[in-house]
Amino acid sequence: MSVSLQRLVEIALRDVLDPELGRSVVDLGLIYTIHATSDGVVAITMTTTTRGCPLAGFLREAVAMAAGAVEGVSDVLVTLTYEPAWNPGMIAAE
Repeated sequence: MSVSLQRLVEIALRDVLDPELGRSVVDLGLIYTIHATSDGVVAITMTTTTRGCPLAGFLREAVAMAAGAVEGVSDVLVTLTYEPAWNPGMIAAE
C-alpha cells in the first residue's frame, strides 16, 4: 500500500506550481523524497530554489495540502532542507 500511496502523492504534487517559475515542484526537482507508511503517514523532504526564497512557506504549505488531500493519507510531515542545494540541473526536461 505505501508504495502506491507514494506514487499518488507524487502525482498530486505535480499540481503544485512554483508561482515564479510556473512549473510543478516535482518537475523543478524541489521534492527530494516522499515516504509513506502503511497507516497513511506521509513524510516529504523538499527544498526551494534559493535558501532565502520568499515563497518557502507558501510552497511548503501547498505541498502539505496537496499531499493531505490524497485518499489514504492520514498525516503529512513536510521537511524543508537545503542539503543538497538545488540547482537548475535538477529540472526535468520538458
